[in-house]
Formats: sequence, C-alpha cells, structure tokens
Amino acid sequence: MTLSRFRDSARYWRSPLLPGAELLTAEYHDHEFTPHWHDAYTVPVIEEGAECYRYSGSHHVAEAGSVPVINPGELHTGARAVDEGWRYRVMYVPVDYLQALAGEIAGCPQPLPWFDAEVIRDLDLARRLSRAHQLMETATDRSRRQASGAQTHPTPASSDLLTAEDALIDALSTLLTRHARTRAAPLATAPNEPRVESMKALLAADLATPLRVADLAQAVGLSPFHATRLFTQSTGLPPHAWRTQLRLQRALAPLRAGAAVADVAAAQGFTDQSHFTRHFRRMFGVPPGRWQTA
Repeated sequence: MTLSRFRDSARYWRSPLLPGAELLTAEYHDHEFTPHWHDAYTVPVIEEGAECYRYSGSHHVAEAGSVPVINPGELHTGARAVDEGWRYRVMYVPVDYLQALAGEIAGCPQPLPWFDAEVIRDLDLARRLSRAHQLMETATDRSRRQASGAQTHPTPASSDLLTAEDALIDALSTLLTRHARTRAAPLATAPNEPRVESMKALLAADLATPLRVADLAQAVGLSPFHATRLFTQSTGLPPHAWRTQLRLQRALAPLRAGAAVADVAAAQGFTDQSHFTRHFRRMFGVPPGRWQTA
C-alpha cells in the first residue's frame, strides 16, 4: 500500500496565553532544516510520520507520539525520517515562562530547567501537548474572527481561552515534573573558551559590518585556519554560519513589531531581501513575510 505523502506546509501563529512565543502547525516532506538554534525551548509533538535530526552530537529519530524537546540555544537540524514525511505541532516556549512555571510547581525559585538530548517517548504527555496546542489554535482563531466581526459559534472566546490555558499549564507542568532536569554546573573554563567568546562578541557587535576571518584571527592572536577550527569545534558552526543564525534570531523582534522585510534584511546585514528570505526559509520553513503575518 502506498502511503500518502505530506506536503511542505507551515503556519506560524501566536497566542496571548504564551506571550512572546511562536507556535507552529506544520507538515513537511521535502523541506530540510539547516543547523540552527532557537532562543526558546522547542517543544514539538510528532502527530504523524517521523522526523530525524542531529542534536547534541547524535542522530535522533522522533516518531508519532514522541516529544523531541530541544533546549534553548542548542544547535539542531531537521528532515523527514520516513518516505511520507512528518506532521507536528510545536511550541517555542520562552525561557522565562518555563522557568517561572517550574518555580510555581516547586513553590520556590528554580534553576533553568534542562532536558536530556534523547527523544521523550511519553504518549500521555504527547496527547496533553497536542490537545493544548489545538485548543490554543482554535481559541486564537475564534478570537480573531470575533474581533473582525465575522460570525462564530456562540461559545465566548474567553471560555475557549480559559480551557486552552488550563490545558497549556497542565501539559507544560507534566513535561517539567516528568522530564526536566537542572542543567549541570559548567566545568572549569577551558583555555580556549575566552578566545571563542571574543570572536562571538566581535561577530555580534554590528551585524551589518563586513568581517573577514582574518579580523577574528587577529583579535584573538591566532592564524585564520586555527581561529576557524577553534570556533567551529566550540559552536558547531563556522563563523559565517554562526553569524547568519544570529542575524536571523535578531530579525525576529523587528519583524514581530511590523518592520518591512527589506528594512530588516538591511539592518541585519543581509546582502538583499532575497538573501534574507532564502536563509529565513531554511530555518523557519516559511518566508519572513508569511511568518510576520502570523
């Protein structure tokens, strides 16, 4: 029997229940995510098919009913693991929200929650996360229709939001109590770490200013070859790719605020709008204009 194939289709949206968060409802077949990171916790639930990805130095496969959480700032990829592709829902949960929730559960301030690199296989958790995501999406859509004056079901949007918020808190609380750990204290600073941090600072100082590897090398007293190798070993990306990812992360706030895509591209140091759009699509699966209209 031939399985139906998913198409590349992604919808980003936002909910007042998770301020500052992005939410994603998507299915993919041909799209492959290049190495990238998010500043938030990536909390997906795979609903159909399977996704494979590289994360924390290993190859992982997340099948239907699994929850492959990615910690903030951690490099990862993404692609189909089976012929038909995969369909999933994702919450990009802000760090301060999840840490505050952990504190509420414990009754006192908590360290940053952290999750093991292995795929979480917990069907009950997956159902809770999927339900919360669906309820938030329904409530958000209904609120928009009511705000626009469109006819909707007589159920008040406020009731939808209350039900969705209960489900959200339940799902994320379950994730924390069953699977969260405390991040281990960092080991003593490696001799080369200050050099990597210096190169990062130089790359991040003004994203619109052109830089060469020779500039980084000179700043830390290394040859271009050794500077590039050290940076790549430490971050998982060569300097130019790391800077591109940082540019994309910093583009999100002005896009969310309604800035023109062309202006954002120029301010973040991209050659032109098409250059920006190409990289943005690789990371988010949609062009910046579509992401912005969410």
